[in-house]
Amino acid sequence: MSRALLGTLMLFFVIGLSGCATLTERLPAVPLAKAAEVVPLGIADARFYMNGDAEKVRRIAGIVAEKAHRAAANGLPGVSAIESSYLAISGGGDDGAFGAGLLLGWTARGDRPSFAIVTGISTGALSAPFAFLGPEYDDKLKAVYTDVTAEDIFTKRPMVFAALAEDAMTDTAPLRNLIAKYLDKEMVRRIGDEYDKGRLLLIATTNLDQSQSVIWNIGAIAKSDDPRARELIIDVLRASASLPGVFPPVMLDVVVDGQRYQEMHVDGGTVAQSFLYPTSFSLKWIDKKTGKTRKRSAYVIRNGRLTPPEDTVKKQTLSIVGHTVSTMIASSGVNDTYRIYLETKRDGVAFNLAYIDSDFTTPYTGPFDKTYMRKLFTYGFEKGRTGYRWQTKPPEYVE
Repeated sequence: MSRALLGTLMLFFVIGLSGCATLTERLPAVPLAKAAEVVPLGIADARFYMNGDAEKVRRIAGIVAEKAHRAAANGLPGVSAIESSYLAISGGGDDGAFGAGLLLGWTARGDRPSFAIVTGISTGALSAPFAFLGPEYDDKLKAVYTDVTAEDIFTKRPMVFAALAEDAMTDTAPLRNLIAKYLDKEMVRRIGDEYDKGRLLLIATTNLDQSQSVIWNIGAIAKSDDPRARELIIDVLRASASLPGVFPPVMLDVVVDGQRYQEMHVDGGTVAQSFLYPTSFSLKWIDKKTGKTRKRSAYVIRNGRLTPPEDTVKKQTLSIVGHTVSTMIASSGVNDTYRIYLETKRDGVAFNLAYIDSDFTTPYTGPFDKTYMRKLFTYGFEKGRTGYRWQTKPPEYVE
């Protein structure tokens, strides 16, 4: 099934048939007015909203800056007192093989930095923990994008029944098992240790009830003593990759004022394909707080092309809607690169962009096809190994 057809099915069944049947009951959603009162597992810094949480973001940034300063002063590996590198990994489904290959090729070249911040959305959320922990986890990152098949991600549900009586066209229990396989207790501990050094791993989901982008501070969750912390991280990663209508949402149970609620979290790409940090936050504030100016570089890996492949669209509803969805997703990704670029320009951060270019010509044959993913991984690897020519501004941007 093509990516365009997946988008078509999502739109067609969700919009056209959503009122035809009663789905499984759920607890009420948290009212937006009470959203700030939700504290997952009692961890105050577990998450924040992309918009509207400026003070909380600033407080977390201050804490992290102090940790990084102490770690650098003590000579701990992976942190620097004079420069910082940031990595944003976009969504893109099985095209995440490009970013994985690029990172491993970068390692082979020998000049891949340790990133002070790593962010991920959708497939980027699945690769971000490996990228965050560095080359030591390269083999596992490669396995995720070269050895898995569609059966390792989802199982299909009967189409008509799923559209009428289920919350998605597929079941992603296999994806949850895959995440749990790699995100073991040792990996969680390592993420927590890096958070103690002032390094951030941030994953975005979309709270669909509130139509809000939620940024999860995975390091803070990893440091928690709560035995449910690992399960929460697994849920967050799975939710960030849950394309609405195609993959089921992840329901998180919460309590506010003694009242039980449920939050519905889906693909972070519903709002944005990639992010670096909230627009409301400026890194210059950190420099003022610490009295030090750092050299900063941001790297954005777009797991996709800048435009969908050219095609002769059939004069049929499914074909038109499917190609429209692909175009909207690609356009959203390009818009995100412009937003990130303007943030970096404001804050004096060097901007670098990578994406799948026209020289990759292997045709797409279906979701999570191992042959396609391995060729895309190799394409990305060779780009990284030979020294990728990062784009220093968004496409067609004129100063």
